[in-house]
Amino acid sequence: MREGWSTAGITALGELLSPSRLTGTAARLSVQLFLVVCLWHALYSDTETSGGLDEGQAVAYGVLAVLALRIRDTDRWIGRDMVIQQIEFGTIVYWFLRPLAPWRYYLRRAVGDQLYGFTWAAAGYVVCLLAGVMDPPPSAGAAGAFAVTFLLGQSVLYYLVLLTDQMCFWAVRNDSAVEILQFAQNLLSGGYAALWYFPGWFQTMSALLPFQATLSVPLSFYVGRLPVDDLPRHLAVQVFWVVSLAALTRLVWRRAEHRVVSQGG
Repeated sequence: MREGWSTAGITALGELLSPSRLTGTAARLSVQLFLVVCLWHALYSDTETSGGLDEGQAVAYGVLAVLALRIRDTDRWIGRDMVIQQIEFGTIVYWFLRPLAPWRYYLRRAVGDQLYGFTWAAAGYVVCLLAGVMDPPPSAGAAGAFAVTFLLGQSVLYYLVLLTDQMCFWAVRNDSAVEILQFAQNLLSGGYAALWYFPGWFQTMSALLPFQATLSVPLSFYVGRLPVDDLPRHLAVQVFWVVSLAALTRLVWRRAEHRVVSQGG
């Protein structure tokens, strides 16, 4: 069991052994945060509130969105361990020959990637908080609601990414699907801008999809845009998506066992 979980550290180890990649990640994240802070301060220069958010809330939301997106921004391509690469090289067959089930291996690699990305996000959050760039949650209840919904939101996102990877067993390549998912995720989850700024029909549409549960809900609790009393309702929605997507991806794994194809072998 412990040997199986050692695979979770592959991505982090590869990054730590490449100082230039660490420097590049730090520089890119710093620039993104700087630009986001400048943008929202400029947008609120002539108004006090917009979309139910004041300037401090908007800045905090924008900073947290950048940090949250960094959690999934790990590059596994260099390590040649993406599903699309495994299929192209023909090595995907080993996923189904190992004692460790393929879905367990995928889960452990994904958990390791998310923990590594979370380390960067947590470091950036502490720096921004100490520098006075953003404010802490308005209450302990808001902080707790944010923590719980953020964890469930990352679980929903994990299954969404898994589904796009599983498409490779039928389509061989999933480049377009990944690009579509990233755009939809960033737009409909409130990654580009809080959904509170969008028209009512857009918010209603996004509420019917799983993306909003990944980012908009937890960040809205953090900045106080959602009252803590709404936590049970949003938790129920997130649990619904986690359970539904988990069942769907498990079914797809079973069907994928009978469709293992490779371009390289």
